[in-house]
Amino acid sequence: MSEPNQLGAKEAARRIERGELDAQTLVASCLERIAARDAEVRAWVCVNKEIEVSNPEGPLYGVPVGVKDIFDTADLPTRHGSPIYAGNQPRADSAPVALTRMAGGTILGKTVTAEFATFVPRETRNPRDLSRTPGGSSSGSAAAVADCMVPLAFGTQTAGSVIRPGSYCGVVAYKPTYNTLPRAGVHPNADSLDTVGVYARSVEDVMFFMDALIGLPSAPTEKPRIGMCRTWEWDQVQPEMAAAFEQAARQLDAKEVRLPESFRGLRGAHTKIIWFEGARSLADEYRRFPQKIDPALRKRCENGYAIPWPEYAAALHEGRQARARLEEAFAGCDVLIAPAATGEAPAGLSSTGNTAMNVVWTLLHVPCVSVPGMASPSGLPLGLQIIGRLGDDPRTLACAQWIEGALR
Repeated sequence: MSEPNQLGAKEAARRIERGELDAQTLVASCLERIAARDAEVRAWVCVNKEIEVSNPEGPLYGVPVGVKDIFDTADLPTRHGSPIYAGNQPRADSAPVALTRMAGGTILGKTVTAEFATFVPRETRNPRDLSRTPGGSSSGSAAAVADCMVPLAFGTQTAGSVIRPGSYCGVVAYKPTYNTLPRAGVHPNADSLDTVGVYARSVEDVMFFMDALIGLPSAPTEKPRIGMCRTWEWDQVQPEMAAAFEQAARQLDAKEVRLPESFRGLRGAHTKIIWFEGARSLADEYRRFPQKIDPALRKRCENGYAIPWPEYAAALHEGRQARARLEEAFAGCDVLIAPAATGEAPAGLSSTGNTAMNVVWTLLHVPCVSVPGMASPSGLPLGLQIIGRLGDDPRTLACAQWIEGALR
């Protein structure tokens, strides 16, 4: 039998319910893995070693969960990846954390985030290759799940902060339709884009987690009609990803789909929105603690403050118009596939990687799932991104599960 920390969330919950696994034994196994590996991976800001496993009636009873350190937690500090918030102790749980506890889940600790969930990297390394980035900004959550320190974890995406780390670390990442999971108590970046997402090591576990949190139903799993979408940002894709993606598309019998010409400028619209709103989300920190903000982030705030309202409003309008044309983009397919990142995880820790494969889908508010199953010539994981229609999360996840099995 594998070590308990290697179990998926749903299987662990099944064994606990049947009395084949003790909840405290599972938690202890995860804590042992963290003790053995986190000095190298550096996925955790703090770990809760005094855990009380609660709500034995809940579907997540005993299942450990990692929480990105921009989510408020009543029993653990929340630092937002910033020295400004050293020692900050919230009085209440964020909504996703509270829902996890209500469902019986065990909050194992807080995972490393890029500064204020932006592009400024922190200390986490990719467990597949410690010399490479795990991606960001949900770096610690993706790395912790990939390294079997925890079966489930929360992230957030404003550009590519859930999907891209999933691709780099070789785990399943799910960014739901915008506003599917509540954001109360989660530090904002750009309100028009911020989306709470999750990590697991299988699509089945993502579905299990989402059902436990909000009752998201499952859809039938049948062979889907798949559209292969190279996107208007294809020139950013690295050769190893392009080759693997095209091979996967052939394996999945996907038909080629072209996005409408009017989608060509969406990446620029996303930039204006995230800069404009991101600067204003950090107004207090920028005003009172400018020297404690990374210089590159401070500069981006300045750029955001300089964007005139009409340009920002026009970018929002461009996003709304594109959402109205989404059915045309799907061209009769159930889901689209695209690369989950531009390539394998980049070497070094000075960058969290290129978001070009993610920002348009984030602006469109559609559900996205990154599934592993492809690899670069160097053996590093490459994620395939499955994109669904707005609000069609059950079918998107069902299609992702089918694709996950086909790629195996």
